[in-house]
Amino acid sequence: MVCGGFACSKNALCALNVVYMLVGLLLIGVAAWGKGLGLVSSIHIIGGVIAVGVFLLLIAVAGLVGAINHHQVLLFFYMIILGLVFIFQFGISCSCLAINQSTQTDVINASWWVMSNKTRDELERSFNCCGLFNLTTLYQQDYAFCTAICKSRSPTCQMCGEKFLKHSDEALKILGGVGLFFSFTEILGVWLAMRFRNQKDPRANPSAFL
Repeated sequence: MVCGGFACSKNALCALNVVYMLVGLLLIGVAAWGKGLGLVSSIHIIGGVIAVGVFLLLIAVAGLVGAINHHQVLLFFYMIILGLVFIFQFGISCSCLAINQSTQTDVINASWWVMSNKTRDELERSFNCCGLFNLTTLYQQDYAFCTAICKSRSPTCQMCGEKFLKHSDEALKILGGVGLFFSFTEILGVWLAMRFRNQKDPRANPSAFL
């Protein structure tokens, strides 16, 4: 048998779906980390990335089962859905990379002032920072009620907005870069599934081994 045969296609498709499962987990993990900041959760793209990660994880499991069992119907739906995931993931990834710091700053600033005082206090203590951005007189009032540890150890604390912006920017870049890179491998997955689906299982024809 040559590398382009049934066994090779099966192994390649299985390996690719294992990679998809890892990518799905990575997308979910990084997006959850970004969403865990509290402020970044208002960026709806983060939720979209989590949805893509979950969907990619599920379709990878379906593709793995279809490849192992050479299930024609499952492989057909796998190709269709994976093609749709590619389109959606490509769009989401480009959106992640397109969000500039100015837009992130506006989102963070708007979210901060609609939070409860308890939530702000928890974020300040968690990130060891005080206030958001020194843009208005509200910053001085916010800083006065800050209970972060840094306030008792140094004359001034780092502004929380700077830390939030750094983490959100990192999360968006990772999500956008990883998502964009692996979205193109999904085209390969569709091609492999189509190729494998049209191949004959040699187990059904013992003479193929001769």
